[in-house]
Amino acid sequence: MSASSDDAQFMQEAIRLGLLHLGQTATNPSVGCVIVRDGQIVGRGTTAIGGRPHAEPQALADAGELARGATAYVTLEPCSHHGKTPPCADALIASGVARVVISVTDPDERVSGRGIAMLRDAGIEVDVGLLEKEGRHSLAAYLTRQTKNRPYVILKLAVSADGMIGRRGEGQIAITGPAARTEVQTLRAETDAILVGIGTAIADDPELTVRIPGEEHRSPVRIVLDPLLQLPLASKIVNTAGDVPVIVVAREEISTAEMDEPGLPPTNVKDTPQANAQKANAATLESRRQALEAAGVEVLYCHPYHPEQLLPALASRGISSLLVEGGAKTARLFLDAGYVDRILLYQGPGNIGEAGIETPIRKTDIPSDFKHMGTRIVGDDSLDEYEREF
Repeated sequence: MSASSDDAQFMQEAIRLGLLHLGQTATNPSVGCVIVRDGQIVGRGTTAIGGRPHAEPQALADAGELARGATAYVTLEPCSHHGKTPPCADALIASGVARVVISVTDPDERVSGRGIAMLRDAGIEVDVGLLEKEGRHSLAAYLTRQTKNRPYVILKLAVSADGMIGRRGEGQIAITGPAARTEVQTLRAETDAILVGIGTAIADDPELTVRIPGEEHRSPVRIVLDPLLQLPLASKIVNTAGDVPVIVVAREEISTAEMDEPGLPPTNVKDTPQANAQKANAATLESRRQALEAAGVEVLYCHPYHPEQLLPALASRGISSLLVEGGAKTARLFLDAGYVDRILLYQGPGNIGEAGIETPIRKTDIPSDFKHMGTRIVGDDSLDEYEREF
């Protein structure tokens, strides 16, 4: 659409508002809306924490009677269906706005053009596609879950000057400085879930929460790829499962069907060493499962090393964005499977040396389908950001 500089300015403000509650709106997108009358913003709204109320009715309530004859700028097509709240398209119609400007059409099949049609049928002027690229970027997590049935995946790595992400046998070590670490805390707060492998969970014993004072409640769901349920009950992740959700992804349970697979003893053969070992292993896994669940951990049986199975399972739980933080094998797993959408490569100034754990990816071998979005300085470190075309 052709738009004035004022239109772009007001949509930029709507996009800014939509970013405020990233990672806090459950299955709903974090949408921004502004109401403009006579060149002045008279109402602002952002999808509320938890997902309701939506941005539009909040902006309309903020504007009050000034909404009549005004223009509404909204980052995502207003909903047109009755869910737990009435349609936002109806709220806009009832308010008497004269014009609605939309950045992105909603791919949800319950909406997808119907909201636009409702507004136009009511005699409201509707413009679609203003700052669409920026709008889609701000809604990338929601749009990915809607169109690809998986979360939007962000890979974050902190790499030393000599290309290492850690040192063997030492657990967590500082590679980047305070400014970069603060940025990562903000990234966690804006993301639905964070994921590490069991090796990192055991070696580092991380908490994986948001440590910004006053923002602890924004900690993401924590996910550990743990095929044999080895996550220690004394770990920080397990000990805080009652406060911040934890999902442990384990391999499928040993079943009767597996016992009958080629190369395994048939179920009617009893007390063979192999059969007894399998029964003991199954009993151990069941004991570990019970202990983890008693501590408040959800155990998800879905092959940990098959992202094509895991990611839809996470999407079905309402997870729209996933931050992959560690370690090297886990990062390579998602990269090789082609499920990384954004790469954040922090570079620290120090060297780790011979005992270092080599980074799974460097600036020189970023996959060709990623675009370099730029380099910026973060304290004493640098950040290179890459994105796949969305």
